[in-house]
Amino acid sequence: MFINLLVLLIVLAITFFFGRLTYRAIKAQRMWVKILGGLGAGLLTLVFAAVSFAGARGFITGYFPGADPAPEFTVEGTPEQVARGEYIVNIACLGCHSAIGEDGQPSRAQPLTGGWNIAQSEGFGFIGDMITENLTPGGKLAEYTDGEIFRVLRAGVDKNGAGLGVMSSLPYNQLSDDDLKAIVAYLRSLPAESSSGPTGDRFSFVGVLFAGAGLIPEPEPVTGVITAPPAGMTPEYGQYVATFGECRGCHGSDMTGMPASPFGPAVPNPRPFVGTLTQEEFIQAFRTGIRPNGTPFTESMPWQNASKMTDEDLAALFAYLTATP
Repeated sequence: MFINLLVLLIVLAITFFFGRLTYRAIKAQRMWVKILGGLGAGLLTLVFAAVSFAGARGFITGYFPGADPAPEFTVEGTPEQVARGEYIVNIACLGCHSAIGEDGQPSRAQPLTGGWNIAQSEGFGFIGDMITENLTPGGKLAEYTDGEIFRVLRAGVDKNGAGLGVMSSLPYNQLSDDDLKAIVAYLRSLPAESSSGPTGDRFSFVGVLFAGAGLIPEPEPVTGVITAPPAGMTPEYGQYVATFGECRGCHGSDMTGMPASPFGPAVPNPRPFVGTLTQEEFIQAFRTGIRPNGTPFTESMPWQNASKMTDEDLAALFAYLTATP
């Protein structure tokens, strides 16, 4: 934060310098100084002014997003809450926050010690580091209240209220209050595991500029109490399954695909493919990672998330993907 603030102040100073230079060039007596100096210094003033504006906007929205205070409550931690939280975490969180394997990628296995640099691994390290947290009581969450962990998931901000790059872009803010509390209960129940190395988001000034220029989408605020639709093999509940399954984070809010961006290639619309399958074929494909024609899913497709779902939840997801969006 402080380095980015210093860079922003330097850019503002350069903007002021070229602005003064432009003014002096225009006031000069020689015509060639007025024209060449005014145009050159004026153009640089506009460029640095635009950088200053984007930097200031990105700095404010990134470090001071204006999230509501964390709610004050203590999760009961009932066996039912812990079991529900374990189910959701194994589907939604294990793919990023699991222990790092020998290949440097998340192992999709316990413990949830994190340490994966998503930005570097996925090819957008130019905006800084996004290193997944240790979610066990041996990590930073030990210093969070239950309400502050709830706010991480609902608002995508850390203990101090600063924005979290990846977490703020995921659809977990649309999970029900009960399910968010269940996640908290499960994380609290885990044994403390230590981890080495840094964790958390550390944006470069380029990342701040991207945010200020609108190239990093800002999450839509979610307020009030959220309840899940009744569980069942319906499109409505299937959309909720696609939410905690993190399907909507990649394939778009309505599961019709996402265009290419500076952060990755285009993500296809899965509905045409799913429409060619029966419910049984769909469930089998996500249990094995193999399509009915014998070809495996691509490496970029985290089918392992869905493989941990119950048959009922997969059937609901199938109903959602075969319904009109």
